[in-house]
Amino acid sequence: MSSTRTTRSASDPIARIAREDFGWSSLLPGQREAIESAAAGRDTLLVLATGGGKSAVYQIAGAERGGVVLVVSPLVALQADQLASIEAAPAAPPAVAVNSAQGASAVARAWERIDEGGPLYVLLAPEQLAKEENVARLAAAGVSLLVVDEAHCVSSWGHDFRPDYLRLADVRRELGDPPVLAMTATASGPVRDEIIERLRMHDPEVQVHGVDRPEIRLVVHRHESENEKRAAVVEEARSWTAPGLVYVATRKETEVYAAEIAAEGRRVAAYHAGLKVSERKVVHEQWRQGELDVVVATSAFGMGIDRGDVRFVLHATTTESLDAYYQEIGRAGRDGEPATGALHYRAEDLGLRRFFAKRSVDKAALRVVWAAVTSQPGVSIAELAEALGKPARTVSRIVNDLADADLLETGAGLRATSEVSGDAAVRAVKEAIASRERIAESRLSMMRAYAETTHCRRRVLLDYFGVESEEWCGNCDGCERREAAFEHAVQEAPADAPLSVDEAVEHREWGAGTVMSVEADRATIFFESEGYKVLSFAALETGVLREREDASA
Repeated sequence: MSSTRTTRSASDPIARIAREDFGWSSLLPGQREAIESAAAGRDTLLVLATGGGKSAVYQIAGAERGGVVLVVSPLVALQADQLASIEAAPAAPPAVAVNSAQGASAVARAWERIDEGGPLYVLLAPEQLAKEENVARLAAAGVSLLVVDEAHCVSSWGHDFRPDYLRLADVRRELGDPPVLAMTATASGPVRDEIIERLRMHDPEVQVHGVDRPEIRLVVHRHESENEKRAAVVEEARSWTAPGLVYVATRKETEVYAAEIAAEGRRVAAYHAGLKVSERKVVHEQWRQGELDVVVATSAFGMGIDRGDVRFVLHATTTESLDAYYQEIGRAGRDGEPATGALHYRAEDLGLRRFFAKRSVDKAALRVVWAAVTSQPGVSIAELAEALGKPARTVSRIVNDLADADLLETGAGLRATSEVSGDAAVRAVKEAIASRERIAESRLSMMRAYAETTHCRRRVLLDYFGVESEEWCGNCDGCERREAAFEHAVQEAPADAPLSVDEAVEHREWGAGTVMSVEADRATIFFESEGYKVLSFAALETGVLREREDASA
């Protein structure tokens, strides 16, 4: 933790726990308010930028509350990082993890420790809570705080929606309704609202901190062809001597880009969900230890990747949302030093994202599952899969679709919330999926707006997240173009020109604008609705363009 922050007195229990239990001399901005709220037992939603210390919030709040602190975390790698952090602390409460990567004996030992009760941190994946016996054992142990890490996974509006997260509100009830601490690095207004609704948070304290990352320079490079784009991405990745990440859309592209970037002698690895667990683990460790210069990855490489010296994050394609994009570029510059987030953009890439967002419904399988659930209230997913002779993964996906359509509760067994026919259930699920696809299209529209803006890119991002900001940030390509236009205007503007730089004007069709540069017979004007336009002074004579009377306002 930064030594530049003010250290609280020894009489402050939060400062004492931070110092004595975890070895932290001070807290980072945004941590204290969330810790105080969660420790007091109030539902809390924390939006804190990547690298801002979200884990410390639940660790200190959990130590203050005592008991079993249940941490729901989506990735095994993320759990491993957090477990190692707790175990390395000088006097923190003990911690255990339960996940699919462990052997049976390790899982058994973890549950034996859980049965003993707190103080204890328990880290597990949401799918572990689909097992009723697990929820019952946790309830018996006494959960004092339910921590939902990467909470955007619960939101349809979020960029990493995980259906297993939909069960958490029902699980919370089965655990005795402990207070919830939901945490994420990026969440726009709609995402925050849905997190609160989906987790059934009661009068939550909402804390939003550190969303702006001014040290990251924001750039978009537009390309006409796929080959041109790939060559530009490879060239930019090769040009850096510092560590960086390159995000691509498909597993195949990770291998293609990695091979081309590595041709210049850079230490490069490809990473995607199709690799074996052991192979992914090797890449994780090599990256953490500084043994790799560049990782070319799909979005599977992300949460829990902790390395402070990343100087660039390149995207060879658009992400599905600004939430996802900002979280991924947020892995650069975590040490506070200058970094770059660059998007290599083709409008055609948005079509691939639309394809990924499409879903179909297996109507026959859904009717069978719905009939079984309505005839056997309280049945578990495992029992249902066995009775129907279907893979548990298939049944789980259908159950999640039914829950998303508000037809099922998934707490202590599966229970229908509505008495409708199989055909009606199919229609409800199809409507829910269609709604999700509309949301996905809306997210893509915002991504396109960012990529194609001629204004300040940071302003577009921060407006999306509901954070007030300056009109121009001074550290993006939009601001650089504006500054260059001003410099050109100072050098080239004729003394008798009818317009001057920074003058406010009004266009008959495009509305309000600001003069950016002036030449002998024309001016470059920035219109909020249209971007940059070059107009001849004849537009003034015809009345199409006029000087604004409220120019001083």
